Amino acid sequence: MTYPDNAIEKLGFADIKTLIASKCLSEAGKELVGRIQPQTRFDQIDKFLRQAAEFKDLLENDAPLPVDHLYPIRPLAEKARVVGTFLSEEEFFYVLLSLKTVFAIIRYFNERNGQYPNLEALFEHLPIEKDIVVAIERVIDAKGKVKPNASSTLAEINSGIAKAEQEARKRIDQVFRTAQQNGWTADGNLTVRDGRLCIPILAESKRKIKGWIHDESATGQTAYIEPEEVFHLNNKVRDLEFEKRREIVRILTALTDELRPHVPLLIDYHHLMSKVDFVRAKALFATDIEGNMPELSKDASTSMVNARHPLLLLNFRSTKQTVVPLNVKIDSQDRIIVVSGPNAGGKSVCMKTIGLLQLMVQAGLLIPADPTSRIGIFRQVFADIGDDQSIESDLSTYSAHLSKMKYFSEHADAKTLVLIDEFGTGTDPLFGGPIAEAVLEMLHRKGARGVVTTHYSNLKVFASNTDGVENASMLFDNLAMRPLYILQTGKPGSSYAFEIAQKIGLSGDILKAAKQKIGVQQKKVDTLLVDLERDKKEIHDAKIAIGQKEKQLARLKEENETLQTYLEENKKTIISKAREEAREIIRNANKLVENTISGIRESQADKEKTKALRKQLSEGLNRNIGNHEQPEASKRSPQEPVAIQVGDWVKILGTDNEAQVISTAKNNVVLAMGDLRTVQKWNNVVRIDKKHAQTRSRQTHHGKITDDVANFRPEVDVRGMRTEAALYQIEKYLDKAVMMGFPSLKIVHGKGDGILRKFIREYLRKYGEVTRMEDEHADRGGEGITYAYLD
Repeated sequence: MTYPDNAIEKLGFADIKTLIASKCLSEAGKELVGRIQPQTRFDQIDKFLRQAAEFKDLLENDAPLPVDHLYPIRPLAEKARVVGTFLSEEEFFYVLLSLKTVFAIIRYFNERNGQYPNLEALFEHLPIEKDIVVAIERVIDAKGKVKPNASSTLAEINSGIAKAEQEARKRIDQVFRTAQQNGWTADGNLTVRDGRLCIPILAESKRKIKGWIHDESATGQTAYIEPEEVFHLNNKVRDLEFEKRREIVRILTALTDELRPHVPLLIDYHHLMSKVDFVRAKALFATDIEGNMPELSKDASTSMVNARHPLLLLNFRSTKQTVVPLNVKIDSQDRIIVVSGPNAGGKSVCMKTIGLLQLMVQAGLLIPADPTSRIGIFRQVFADIGDDQSIESDLSTYSAHLSKMKYFSEHADAKTLVLIDEFGTGTDPLFGGPIAEAVLEMLHRKGARGVVTTHYSNLKVFASNTDGVENASMLFDNLAMRPLYILQTGKPGSSYAFEIAQKIGLSGDILKAAKQKIGVQQKKVDTLLVDLERDKKEIHDAKIAIGQKEKQLARLKEENETLQTYLEENKKTIISKAREEAREIIRNANKLVENTISGIRESQADKEKTKALRKQLSEGLNRNIGNHEQPEASKRSPQEPVAIQVGDWVKILGTDNEAQVISTAKNNVVLAMGDLRTVQKWNNVVRIDKKHAQTRSRQTHHGKITDDVANFRPEVDVRGMRTEAALYQIEKYLDKAVMMGFPSLKIVHGKGDGILRKFIREYLRKYGEVTRMEDEHADRGGEGITYAYLD
């Protein structure tokens, strides 16, 4: 699929395999990693990708998979297949631990039936043969040794050995005490020589004890003697040990015979463990590189969104640097991209990123790019990267390039991805440029897809004038003289040769002489490219600024809508309160008037009494009405200075609302009421005590929480929302649901193209409190509704 043979290595695919192999727990898993190759069958690639994606989801969101013991049991099964052989105690112990691991894995997925369908397919129709485990556990103990009672004969032998050893110890202790009493022993206790228990006897007394001398000390002063009466008992123990060994061999042989019919099943178990280890390693590596599963297409095309080079990503992480993401599209319309720009500007990294990620996807590996990326399938990947001169073949660098170009032009087709770095270099530009253009024209006629990096102006012109071939450049900040590593398609880029030379301090006279030696037309072209680069940089910065302004505008609009909603909700309450206060004023005034009339009648309209009653009525009315009028502070002119500062608490006149001052202006003051913002005139607020305000605020907050608990429903509808707004809304509801202890949250997002659903689920996987997700029942919305279950 790839040409030449070292193309995979040049693109970094071999390094990817090495990193994945380091994640494996078994040699069998590493062997599977070593056999990873890009595939061309859609169904196979799709299966491998889904298995890796499911395992990554399992690692990040589910309980750990029990993979404690992954021993290679296939060689043991092959050994057991041969009649007359037997497995050792240790080998049976490895088989036992591996079988327990296999059964634990199968039970793990059976308990989650349907949650990981592609992983479940690894062991589909694979039975749990417990008889094998029972048979082994009948013989082998928890330490990997044959049980003392594995057979009645073995139990008798062990009993005989214990009795003989006990008797031998008893006899030698008696002899040792007698020798000590007689002063025959040397310093020290009983010791072992040649596997036999002996007494240390002084050399001059060694003839006083009958027995066998097994050893002497270095000085010859001490002899180590095994007494005669103990010797026979030790021989009996030795004979029993031989009988025990023969009985253990017989037991292991019988157990191997019992295992032999299950050899094919054991090999299947071995394959399962190897595959689980293999997919697990791929998932762990995907976690390291923040890999995702892209949309897979049968077309020979690729559309990468926020793609990053995985090896660069890992290297930069250790130095806390960030990789600039790549966005590129290659399809039937824009088949070949000609990338130009300054040296060290990221052209080669861009091309290698595209090639490596394409190989990774076709090998069933997740890639560090957005899930919205769409990756097709290529039958062939041709790459010309670096210097391939050959002393053996007598090929120069340019000859090696031409050999590859010959192969590319002869074998490329519409299902081929061609990657050429520094196209046409290695010879005289006067001839290298036209040859490169002719090869590019041939590849274009054959419908090949690819990425070409170059400095040649004629290739940039060819791309500008040819449908299906697109110019692209790596952005460069020509003010700071540094690359931005951002790919932009549509226009070629300058090499910035003179600018870079000037920055590194090359002599001005040299630069002046060089500029005089290049053609006027070439100088104009390069100047135009520099200007275009500057324009692109300005447009890029403008886009970023506009995006930030749009976000700010959306936030302000949302705050305004929230404030408007708050005012609408409280409008009725304010009016109702005002009416009640008006009624109270009227009631009090009526009482005062009635009392006054009654007093006048009782005094029979006495002039002095009537005057006093009228004064009392006027004071009462002023006092009653004055309680509901605005304070004198409200009559200040807008220009009158007010002793209110940022951070003070104020009360909005005519309401019970209290707020904190967050900023001031000439005639206005901006207030914060919880999460809401409002603007009031100076003469519509009055400063209040901070302690009183905080007490009221706590009471209000407590009441708000009580209302939230009473009115909250764990359901949010985000249909029709943009992704960012939908995720913000879901986050608020998730926080409330977790705080109030709800077991789940229902999210109505609709079906459509499924894009919003994917973004929501990807977000929910990163939310620590979400334990699992599932669709609504098909009759009640199906994939248009997601249930997020909370721990």
